[in-house]
Amino acid sequence: MSLSPITRNAEIKDELSALVREDAFRSLTPDQIEYFKGVGTVEKVPAGTMLYTAGGDEYDFFVILSGLVHFIDPTEDGDGLIGKADENAFIGELGLLSGQKPFITCKVMEDAEVVRVTCPQLRETIDQNPEIADVVVSAFSARREVLMKTATANLTILGPETDPGVMRALEFVGRNRIPHRWLDPESESGKRMVKRLELDPNTVNVVLRGDHVVQTPDNPGIAWAIGMNLEVDDGTNADLAVIGAGPGGLAAAVYGASEGLSTITIENTAIGGQAGTSSRIENYMGFPTGISGSDLAYRGQIQSIKFGALFAAPRTARALEPTEKGWRIKLCNGADICAKSVVVATGVQYRRLPLTRLEEFEGAGVYYAATDLEARFCKNTEAIIVGGGNSAGQAAMFMSRHAKHVHVLIRGAGLKSTMSSYLVQRLENHPRITIRPHTEICQLHGERSLEQVTIKNNQSGETQDISTRALFIMIGAAPHTNWLDGRCMLDEKGFIVTGEKAGGRSQFETSCPGIFAVGDVRSGSVKRVASAVGEGSVVVSAVHQYIDELNARG
Repeated sequence: MSLSPITRNAEIKDELSALVREDAFRSLTPDQIEYFKGVGTVEKVPAGTMLYTAGGDEYDFFVILSGLVHFIDPTEDGDGLIGKADENAFIGELGLLSGQKPFITCKVMEDAEVVRVTCPQLRETIDQNPEIADVVVSAFSARREVLMKTATANLTILGPETDPGVMRALEFVGRNRIPHRWLDPESESGKRMVKRLELDPNTVNVVLRGDHVVQTPDNPGIAWAIGMNLEVDDGTNADLAVIGAGPGGLAAAVYGASEGLSTITIENTAIGGQAGTSSRIENYMGFPTGISGSDLAYRGQIQSIKFGALFAAPRTARALEPTEKGWRIKLCNGADICAKSVVVATGVQYRRLPLTRLEEFEGAGVYYAATDLEARFCKNTEAIIVGGGNSAGQAAMFMSRHAKHVHVLIRGAGLKSTMSSYLVQRLENHPRITIRPHTEICQLHGERSLEQVTIKNNQSGETQDISTRALFIMIGAAPHTNWLDGRCMLDEKGFIVTGEKAGGRSQFETSCPGIFAVGDVRSGSVKRVASAVGEGSVVVSAVHQYIDELNARG
């Protein structure tokens, strides 16, 4: 068997090779191939046949017994060859399990004999055969990373990178692990696409498979256009609905699905929540060299999908209504989901500064996440971080690798009471990081994007202008609870009260039987990733107890 990657980008070839060797192109044993022969259908496929096409609805799992197939990225440049596979390789990608349409095309180049396995058959195999599950799920996950790094042209986002709409689109597809590429309209490839498709180079253009254009779409519009089949039908029923896919919500989804509960997770933006915007988490047990919040969340999502959990994203829960058999979750698109129990894990968001022109510069110099996407704007400039928590400290360390200098602005006298000591020590001893106590921002300056900020020392009253294209606001935490509209008891800051204070029968039950809360949105919770994961895993036992009682009542 040989399955070799062919990439158009020589710079990432070495990076891909290790991934290819270890996970992406793992093969099945003879016994596992025989197993699939008993599950699926053996077919002879002539050369020229498309096993599936990018964006198409037909998408099955294949084991190649003989012959040759090519993986093709639909693009206007060249033949778009990404890779090829022959005898004993298996064909498929994460979209098979998550319900997404394929991002590439698979074409039979030489007469082949294959085993066709439908999605339900593959799901049953993963549930019943852990050895095959380990091989297939690991390969699917790694193959998605390969597609991400090859910058597939199946989805092209064209527009100026300083445009907030372009940033929003890139953040959405990046955090949701949707293979894509960005084209600068001033680049040679960008100019050709602008001319060929008659695009407006000054706005957001989403180009699918080289020719289908969607201009200035919102996130749901992008999801719909690329066939992210992560929606659920109106009236879908589940044992457990998890609202929010941060660490707490993902843990609840993993444990709920693995313990036999039909589980659906609703997320309005991207998997990972606020933690997903962190460039590096170093104090999470089991990762001594650290892990990005996005990677940690991605692994959690893969785990939950492996056990059969469904995801509806981007979808926003806007109300909860009681029913005879649990709760109805009303979604922003008009659909309803019915669930016997609900775990609210909607987390928190950074508070916004009361600054003139703030909204104007959001996505154009003002950011609330610190990932590789935002890091590009720190090159050859100074970066400013506002905030004194761990997220701010991690952002400062990460951006110090890209910016000329990083300024950390805090209103208090120091960081020791708000930030982990290891981070404080690193910030204090870093030559390109300056901690500025008793300091806040008073003005933002720039034309179409941020160019300069004015800061003020509240003790001395002195002001200073700093030229910057990257301001990161990471202050405070406002809970996502407005949508509950008084359904559950909240504390004075808007966090959900649980346990005895709310009349709940368990630590995580709210004032409404059958509705539970975990993670940062819960009143009194410890605002740490590990704590949220622990709460999300523990709450499932209380969910089981509630559902058992509900079923007993008929």
